[in-house]
Amino acid sequence: MTTKVNKNLDFTELHERMDWYVNEGVIPFVSTLVLEGDDVLDQSFHGSADHASEQPLNAETIFRMHSSTKIVCSIAAMTLWEQGGFKLDDPLEKFMPEFGGMQVLKANATAIDETEPAQSSILIKQIMSHTAGFSYGFIEPNSVIDTAYGAHGLNSFAPGTELTLESMCQRLGALPLVYQPGTFWRYSFATDVLARLIEVISGQRFDEYLKETIFEPLKMHDTDFYVPEEKLDRLSTMYLPDDLLDSMSPCSLPMDSKENSANASLPSFLSGGAGLFSTLPDFLTFARMIINGGSFDGAQILKPDTLALMRNNHCPEGVGVNFPMWHLPDTTFGLGFALKNRPAEGEPESAAGEYHWGGIAGTHFWWSPNANITGICMTQRMPAFLHPFSQDFKRLAYKIAG
Repeated sequence: MTTKVNKNLDFTELHERMDWYVNEGVIPFVSTLVLEGDDVLDQSFHGSADHASEQPLNAETIFRMHSSTKIVCSIAAMTLWEQGGFKLDDPLEKFMPEFGGMQVLKANATAIDETEPAQSSILIKQIMSHTAGFSYGFIEPNSVIDTAYGAHGLNSFAPGTELTLESMCQRLGALPLVYQPGTFWRYSFATDVLARLIEVISGQRFDEYLKETIFEPLKMHDTDFYVPEEKLDRLSTMYLPDDLLDSMSPCSLPMDSKENSANASLPSFLSGGAGLFSTLPDFLTFARMIINGGSFDGAQILKPDTLALMRNNHCPEGVGVNFPMWHLPDTTFGLGFALKNRPAEGEPESAAGEYHWGGIAGTHFWWSPNANITGICMTQRMPAFLHPFSQDFKRLAYKIAG
């Protein structure tokens, strides 16, 4: 069981705000944790993990982690870096020839064949910081590049049962980049490319490497790319809002549930960018490992200096995180983490220096070294990345504990 430190802090305001989002139907449910150091200050559960059955929401509930997977993949890659498996400035083509001699879309291109040669190779540090030049197929769905991704079966939401990390990289290598490597930040399949790089260097399948290197040492027994049959009753339901474009629209439409048999089978596409299922306790352990400089409960995953390197900005001067649909001002990117350079509205000065990332259905993780607090909030609304509920959770966590 998770132990909580009694510091006489009153989290009532945070709990009531999370209850409001659930009671209004804006999010279906939410689990939250606030830590000081690696001690839990507050843990709370709001709502039911499935509305129809009133399945209890608790520490056993299994979530689809989506892009929270990216942090795990990045940590895994850096274990190989520590072993000397690659250098951050190594060209990707050194290990994956399909990414040699890349073409780049010309500015204002109207067709996928309007290209020019890449001025430099893709570097491994660029796939870890989303500055390599790839796209994601949904960021700008009507753009030339994302339309081409879709035509080639590169769909991050429905990659297709036949796709593998290897075949995905072969398809990506045959398409142009959307900008010159190292010149711009764009969310992309880059972390899936990183997962394939882990396979190439380690000689192991991606899921096997994660189990051996991270999950088994940390005893993260409920984290995998599928939900075993005997655990399916713990899988939460994911919901769609009535209006996809309105972040405050009620989410009453089940999108995925334990009845979907695909959840119980290991997929062929072991997505390093979005593939994991997990629980609040498992990711609490993972978060504590990061808080403690790469070690927890006798298991050392990374060295402290390696984590510090990951939390440094690896974007070029003047380049930062940007989305057409989400706003992250004053944010750059390290090796797997977004880096907050200034506090958001309503946050204390100690929020500067925070590092974070999350999943599109609302699984968010942030670490604040200056305030010495960490926050975890997890729901299953598609979409709920950078949703008002998680921003309110963070603001109130800082107010109460920061």
